[in-house]
Amino acid sequence: METLKGIERIKSSVHSAKRDRRKGLVPGVLYGSKTRNMLFEIGELELNKKISKIGEHGIVNLQINNENHNALIKEVQKDAVTQKIIHIDLQELDEDKVIQTEVPLVFSGEALSKDGGIIQKEKNIIKVQGKYDKIPKSICVDVSNMHIGDVYRISDLEISDEISVMEEPNTVLAVVSHSGTSGDGSDNNINSSINSTTDKKPPVEKK
Repeated sequence: METLKGIERIKSSVHSAKRDRRKGLVPGVLYGSKTRNMLFEIGELELNKKISKIGEHGIVNLQINNENHNALIKEVQKDAVTQKIIHIDLQELDEDKVIQTEVPLVFSGEALSKDGGIIQKEKNIIKVQGKYDKIPKSICVDVSNMHIGDVYRISDLEISDEISVMEEPNTVLAVVSHSGTSGDGSDNNINSSINSTTDKKPPVEKK
């Protein structure tokens, strides 16, 4: 797991966090049952890159004062206007504790389907539950054998019995559609297949 390097932060005033953000640093706090609350700061670019890969509830390895901490992202606070991260809360993990976190999906064989269709990814991250040392860094979605009209769902994933997926089994992860416009109605059939897994909305009354 890639390590994020943070610097312990001494809160000298109510404006110290604002000064950190102006320097391109994001303030945060690390806490846990076996850890004292520790304030830290971390590079904004480095943090954004990590969160884009693992999601806002993923697991990170944080190094502060040459000590490594496996931690779960508990909260990411963002500016309401700019959507920039302004603060992050991390909870240090206990090896024996069951947690819920987000795991990125890695798609394999996604260039084209066997019959020339285009792979459309519907999700890049899923929520799972298990002991943190059993949770994988990523989950592979093999779409190399899919054909036009095929739908890949969470129930098709091959994952360890030691973790559970906390989303509906019928949730669509990927579909295969035609690479261009087609008049045979196949794309409509694909859309119907996807929509069948979602709640139906009441018809809109025509005026």
